[in-house]
Amino acid sequence: MWAAAPEIKALLKAAPTFEEARLAVFDYLEARKREVRAEEVDLPSWEWEVVDDCIDVLKNIFSAYYEKSAKFSGLRTLWQLARGKYSGRRKELSPGLFEEFRHLFLGIAGRSPIYEGKELPTYAGLHGRKAALARSRDLDLLAGELEEGLARYPSGLDEDLIAERRRNATRVRKLFGATDDEWDDWHWQFGNVIRDRKTLQKIITLSREEAKAVDLAAEKGVPFGITPYYASLMRRRVSRSRVHATRAQVIPPLAYVQSMVKFRGRLEFECDFMLERDTSPVDLVTRRYPTIAILKPYSGCFQICVYCQRNWEVTGTDRVGAAAPKRKLDAALDWLEATPAVNEVLVTGGDPLALSDDRLEYIMDRLAAMSSIARVRLGTRALVVAPMRVTQDLADLIARYNEPGRREVVVVTHFEHSAEVTPEAMRAVRRFGRRGIAVYNQAVFTFANCRRFEMCKLRFDLRRIGIDPYYLFNAKAKEELDVYRVPLARLEQERKEEARLQSGVVRTDAPVYNIPRLGKHNVIAWQHHRVIAVLPDGRRVYEFQPWEKNISPEEVFVEADVSIYDFLEYLKGRGENVDEYKTIWYYF
Repeated sequence: MWAAAPEIKALLKAAPTFEEARLAVFDYLEARKREVRAEEVDLPSWEWEVVDDCIDVLKNIFSAYYEKSAKFSGLRTLWQLARGKYSGRRKELSPGLFEEFRHLFLGIAGRSPIYEGKELPTYAGLHGRKAALARSRDLDLLAGELEEGLARYPSGLDEDLIAERRRNATRVRKLFGATDDEWDDWHWQFGNVIRDRKTLQKIITLSREEAKAVDLAAEKGVPFGITPYYASLMRRRVSRSRVHATRAQVIPPLAYVQSMVKFRGRLEFECDFMLERDTSPVDLVTRRYPTIAILKPYSGCFQICVYCQRNWEVTGTDRVGAAAPKRKLDAALDWLEATPAVNEVLVTGGDPLALSDDRLEYIMDRLAAMSSIARVRLGTRALVVAPMRVTQDLADLIARYNEPGRREVVVVTHFEHSAEVTPEAMRAVRRFGRRGIAVYNQAVFTFANCRRFEMCKLRFDLRRIGIDPYYLFNAKAKEELDVYRVPLARLEQERKEEARLQSGVVRTDAPVYNIPRLGKHNVIAWQHHRVIAVLPDGRRVYEFQPWEKNISPEEVFVEADVSIYDFLEYLKGRGENVDEYKTIWYYF
């Protein structure tokens, strides 16, 4: 670290007091910015930008104001280390802390590794047709990089994977003694959700930790369940294969189950990350935005996603008691009718498509009768975990409320990986599409789908079956979900270096970070968030600006992220070439 910034070490070592150290470092950073902007140093434009960003980040980290927000002083730690008088325990300082500062110091020196080994484009200095042909050849190389990246991940539409899953489905049907007609009936799928280890182990091999986690979930009543259809999508053996995401979403890590057990009785206060209890004007309704509200008529799901935002209130896969009582549902619908400022309703839960057609029709009738409602969104994972739920009757029912020029009805689903994009899912999507019902996808960026070009492959396959990528959520900073989280910088890197290589029609999803009580926060610019600290364990601390910025005064939100160093070590353990991710340190 100090080899990257001997001048800063010398300044800190010579400063007799901490405040003098702060002044000396700020003077140095300001002087460095002046000389770079005045072109007193010879730097190419692309390196100039890196220098400027790194200086601004260091000024944030070294400021007294942000130290107070982060409750930690990185500058004091560096000052004490430079003088050989660190007051804490050295073992508390992780390699991640030193790697963060090493990359920042290399950045301000104009020596970032971002462009190492890269040459100027072949069309530089050329003009006309020569430039165009040279640029086209360079673009071929980028297209080849994208194609090679997409090829790493199998699609559920690949013939070999289709054949493998047909064999799996036959095996699962025999286990349950189900006929083909029963398998294709969503009532059968929902009625035979796998909730215990013994049944699951007859379908797939579980690791010792997976088996222990499933047993503990069953024993302690932590919601867990997998539809037979979705179980047929899983590889039988435990592996870190390219389709591992199918397991990772529904087989809970032991740490997750232990956290949920610890929080039992306090789930609403420990796991309600979005503070829906503070944004619910009436039972079953959440409102965080001026014109949009959430309606939750059903608290159960076909299948339980481990990283569910509403794991604090999802009751499980048993239909008994999951549907809201009619009295409570009517009160929520009455509130929406009496609140004309709300012109869009997201019907979610739980999974509203787990309701009967009759109950769904009742809800849609009530919403359609409200002149203020211009759009209804149906949030469901049925297309992924039980696509047979989308019957001709259901598609006709939903299409009945889609009136161009008057009211739009759309479906928002939740594919996480290309391995889930199957012929069955495609048929369900097309049933909606043929009736003019648009389908959008919300994905969550987790350790199970965050490798190079993995999300690109999902976008590519979604568009092939008629789904628009809509949101890409960074996994929420909930304690029980720590094992799923990836650094915010990886989300930014994926957007710039991988998604950018795809067509604009494909990369339509917006990268977002959810802020408690306030809602979705676009991860696109410094005006929305900034790095304010690096903690001893290597985690960055971010200050997030609310979406109301420049509209109304709202407090900022401060949150510690995942350590980039630990994330890269995790990738290395999965066999990834971490050199492919080396620019991650320069996304802020």
